Parts: sequence; C-alpha cells; structure tokens
Amino acid sequence: MYARTGQYAENRQAGQKIFSALCRLAPPGDVLVANILFTHLLNEDLAMNLSFSLLHWAMLPLAFALSGILHAEEVHYTIDPTHTYPSFEADHFGISTWRGKMKKTTGTVTLDRAAHRGDVSITVDLDSIDFGMDDLNKWAVGKDFFDTAKNPSKATYVGHFAQFNGDVPTRIDGELSLHGVTKPLSLTLASFTCKPHPMLKREWCGADAFATFQRDAFGLTAGKDYGFKMDVALRIQVEATRDEEKKAP
Repeated sequence: MYARTGQYAENRQAGQKIFSALCRLAPPGDVLVANILFTHLLNEDLAMNLSFSLLHWAMLPLAFALSGILHAEEVHYTIDPTHTYPSFEADHFGISTWRGKMKKTTGTVTLDRAAHRGDVSITVDLDSIDFGMDDLNKWAVGKDFFDTAKNPSKATYVGHFAQFNGDVPTRIDGELSLHGVTKPLSLTLASFTCKPHPMLKREWCGADAFATFQRDAFGLTAGKDYGFKMDVALRIQVEATRDEEKKAP
C-alpha cells in the first residue's frame, strides 16, 4: 500500500464535499449506486497515483449514467374506458365538417421513461360510433361503410413511443388496422402528463393525441364519387392508471 500523502487527503476531503453536494440534487437510487462506485475508487491503491480530483470529475457523469440504467423501470398502465374517447372529423359534401366519437375503447400502455421506450395497444369498438344522430350511426356500421356484420367490428392500433422530450413521450409510431386493412399511422402527442390519482392512490396519466389518415386507403370510400374529401382527422383523449403491483404470495 502507498503511504497516504497530505495532498491525497486534501483531494479526498474536497472531492467528498463536492460529491455530497451533487448527491443532494440526485434521486435516492442514483446516489446509492454512485456512492458504491466512489467508495470503491477511494479504497483503491490506484487513487494514490492519480489526482483524485480529476478522477472524481471524470467518473461522476459515468456513475450517474450507470445508475440511471440500473434504475430504469418499465411501468404498465391500463386504459380507462370511461375517460378515453377517440373522436374524428370528416368532410360532408365539401360544405361542412362532421364530427363524432367512439364510445368504447380498451387498451394497455407500457412506458420506461429512463430508457425512452414503451408500447401502446388499443382496441376500439366500431359499433360504438356516435355522430349524435341515430340514423347516421346505424348507416356507419351497415353495409355501405364499416359493415361490421361482415368485417372486423374492432379497430386496433399497435405502436411504440418513438420520440421523447426529456422523459415525456411526444410521438407514437404504429399501425392502424381498420376494415380489414392495416396501414402505418403516427400519433403526435400534444400533451402527456402523469400525477397521483386522488382516489385510486396510483399513478394516473393522460394525453391528447392527433393524427390524419385517408379513409379510402382502408376501403372506406363512401361519398368519394360525390366529391367528399377522404382525409379524416383524429383527436384522441386518453387516460390510464398504473396497474397495481402483484403482491408476493
């Protein structure tokens, strides 16, 4: 073992003060991992041959980066069907825009904020379409449009979080399956917020998403011969709560 010099002791003491100050700004889990790394370095003979101050500063970003990786967590959420309603806007003869929504939606979300990844799986009941006009609702699920008696009565969307701003997702890339046809579709997240649910006492997240697609690409061509525009705008409000952790037996 090398003799511990006065300069080494001063470097060690100064380094520990800086490190302690920075740790007060970091999450508890990050501090634990970083402390383990630096305690090991302090006890190594190698520290006697290098300037500890330089070593400290060089290793600090690595320590916290490693701690972030170790503490990444994938969280599972279940869509709340009573607070999730995909709505849409579609042209009517080029003179007005008709709006409606789907009243039955289910699905799941997984999200790992630290690793910037996650998945979305959504199922929408086409028979729940609501224009606010009963006759139009019946027409939409009949033979001239969705024809849910012969075609899938559910639309599905499966995607993954493709873009983040910090730890907040801002875009989902995936595929929409509708009327027996599957096409790529990206959703832009105008907002994404999570907070504790005041009653359920679990994490609670909500988002506003939007996208545009061409309905004739899915074989939904009603009105095209009359000059109807085929673009459909989606506006989706969604809320989900974190799944309860299963207790060990």
